[in-house]
Amino acid sequence: MNSDRSAGSQPASTAHKRFALPSLARRALLRAGLTGAAALGATAALGTGSASAAPTTGASGRRPSTPQEALRELAAGNHRWRTFRERHPDESPAVRQSLTTGQHPFALVLGCIDSRVPPELVFDQGLGDLMTVRSAGEVLDEAVLGSVAYGVLELDIPLVLVVGHQSCGAVKAAVAADESGERLPAHIQYIADQIAPNIDHSKTGDARVGSTIDANVRAVRARLAAEPDLAAKVAAGELAIVGARYDLDTQRVHRLA
Repeated sequence: MNSDRSAGSQPASTAHKRFALPSLARRALLRAGLTGAAALGATAALGTGSASAAPTTGASGRRPSTPQEALRELAAGNHRWRTFRERHPDESPAVRQSLTTGQHPFALVLGCIDSRVPPELVFDQGLGDLMTVRSAGEVLDEAVLGSVAYGVLELDIPLVLVVGHQSCGAVKAAVAADESGERLPAHIQYIADQIAPNIDHSKTGDARVGSTIDANVRAVRARLAAEPDLAAKVAAGELAIVGARYDLDTQRVHRLA
């Protein structure tokens, strides 16, 4: 998975100290009910591990515990996907049974609702490996923010990957509405309004759409990184929040600076 620059990461801790809930009792209830138990710079690839490395999952007992390890596993999975060597890991009867008592996903992927970009397939991961949150254009609202916070603060996930994609319909709609001045129907206008500040007016046509896709990912990543509870985890080296883009043409995930 190609990108622009690289930086290291520090080990993730196994526990966190803060979560925006009114009591420890409520936190325990959340964990029981859902059966769960320094931002990295851009690199030359999403991860640096071997593409042939065995899947590294919670169910197998080899859950990546640092941002770098999680990136490495996602890089290997995306390589398998785009070279048609998928392993479809962690789908066996034994894994399914083990997941009835808890979950330990090693990465949270915030992506678009587009049917062509399912994270478990794009990264060749299985049951219990990824927590996925999806909204049109990766738009953030309170439900999305709460979902990301739950994965990081309650399940100790060390990596949040914000993934935009080539030919994003939500971004195209936002750009078209911005150019025409026409309002979009129903709640779709809300999506366009959230994307609009990231429209790249320095470009035109398809180049504007493409540049806006990347700018939107960067803006979402920056907003997540500014959330106090998440920022504290990043500062402690326990979490990385990374932006990326999936290209439909090549099926490759590129890291964004």
